[in-house]
Amino acid sequence: MNSNGADPRQALAALTGPGGEFEIAEQEVLGARMPVFTRRAPNLGALLAGAPAPGDREYLVSARRRLTYAEHAELSGSFAAVLSQRYGVGKGDRVAILAANCPEWIVAFWSTVRLGAICAAFNAWWSTPEIAYALEHARPTVLIADAERAAKLPPDPGIPVLSLETGLREEHGQPPEVAVGEDDPAAIVYTSGTTGKPKGVTHSHRNLVATANYHRLMKAMSAAMDPRQAEPGRWLLSLPLFHIASLHNVAVPRLATGETVVLSEGAFDARATLDLVSRERVTNWTVVPTMANRLVAAGTAGYDLSALKAFGLASAPSAPALQARLRELVPAARQNLVTSYGLTESGTGATVTNPAALAADPETVGTPIPTVSIQVRDDSGAVVPDGVPGEIWLRSQYNMTGYWNDEAATAAVFDADRWMRTGDIGCLRDGLLYLTTRRSDLILRGGENVYPIEIEHCLDEHPAVAESAVIGLDHADLGQEVCAIVVLESEADESALREYAAERLAYYKVPSRWHLTTATLPRNATGKVKRTGLRGYFGSSR
Repeated sequence: MNSNGADPRQALAALTGPGGEFEIAEQEVLGARMPVFTRRAPNLGALLAGAPAPGDREYLVSARRRLTYAEHAELSGSFAAVLSQRYGVGKGDRVAILAANCPEWIVAFWSTVRLGAICAAFNAWWSTPEIAYALEHARPTVLIADAERAAKLPPDPGIPVLSLETGLREEHGQPPEVAVGEDDPAAIVYTSGTTGKPKGVTHSHRNLVATANYHRLMKAMSAAMDPRQAEPGRWLLSLPLFHIASLHNVAVPRLATGETVVLSEGAFDARATLDLVSRERVTNWTVVPTMANRLVAAGTAGYDLSALKAFGLASAPSAPALQARLRELVPAARQNLVTSYGLTESGTGATVTNPAALAADPETVGTPIPTVSIQVRDDSGAVVPDGVPGEIWLRSQYNMTGYWNDEAATAAVFDADRWMRTGDIGCLRDGLLYLTTRRSDLILRGGENVYPIEIEHCLDEHPAVAESAVIGLDHADLGQEVCAIVVLESEADESALREYAAERLAYYKVPSRWHLTTATLPRNATGKVKRTGLRGYFGSSR
């Protein structure tokens, strides 16, 4: 029970049981039966039309612009009409967005999905070659870009490029009515893949509506436990919109709960963000551990954080010492600090801790959220007993439908019953999930996923490089930093290699530490590089 005497298990049962507002029952999803919310909007357009907030409430707020719900509805409808009438965008077409966080990004998303078109969320930090690859992969009908990213486009993208700063202000009537099915694709979010190229994680209208309903359920749960929590919140969006943490789990569900999204713009600055939280009376805020470390370094003295009710950690494992320091500095974290586990493919967090569980056991990433099922399996695919480590598998209404235009990669992660393999190793103990190791070779740098093979492929194309290996080493601020061992076959120095990589890769993928050698990399009997010994090239972490 909580401090008010309410039992959260009884509240959840009342909300999700037969006849409840968030009733959960088994239904068929893409050929497999699984728990779903039975009362749900049929698509994102219906979710948008049914937004519960009064028209004069703020939906999107930044230092530069404020949009009420009524203004957003008018602007998103107007721009949808522009996309449809002027550029021929229709159901199933892709509309790519390449821009930094801003209210217009979210407007463009809603304009796209209400047409039954698919939002391709391009990484705003990509280099020109990476953008060129994504354009070829997603084949969008239109690209919407801000000025800084437009300057990085390939010479001839072959499609109309609309300005995010000016292109959303025209008035062109009402968009057409479009019949959109639950399992029609709504968004493509790119994540680095083990093949060395980004993969397009495809989420359906069902996936995003279900995620919004999960957040609605959590809001209703909070209100049931404490009536003061029924007041509309103000949620800080400080992670990139091309990630599910911001698009799927802040921008979309806050519309469904009728609350306000406060966007921080530009590179993360701890003091500027704390000032924004204070000035805009932010109530809910989630950060990645790198941001949390910078908040700790900056300190919170002098900032009014009294409106903050909930503070969360996401995207990467966090150290118990960091959790303890946050509880000292952020009043909301003392009683309400949570963390979660998920991946781009899972659509939202697959597990979440409650504050008491995290305080008692900082190593856990919590229990499954409603309608998520978790199994831990061995290499043969058999479910292992409690406490035994194995690969984590997930099944839920939130899971992606697959990888865009990549049937082989999709088939490799789903079994016949729609269980999805994560590649992460962990174990279940008494219903709590624990991560044992990160996904094979994955580097988590500042909350960004970096796959070594993509960087290795880039470096190996340099004329002076015979081969390379990339690993992640612990870093006090970033969590991990990218480190490269490069075997040279002709003369080249670190500066030249760094410049070469920076021209072809997003900045966060460019190695920060280098070891240059002429000796071949250590390999096992089958010829594979023995990655476990590569850390020794760099001595201690920093």
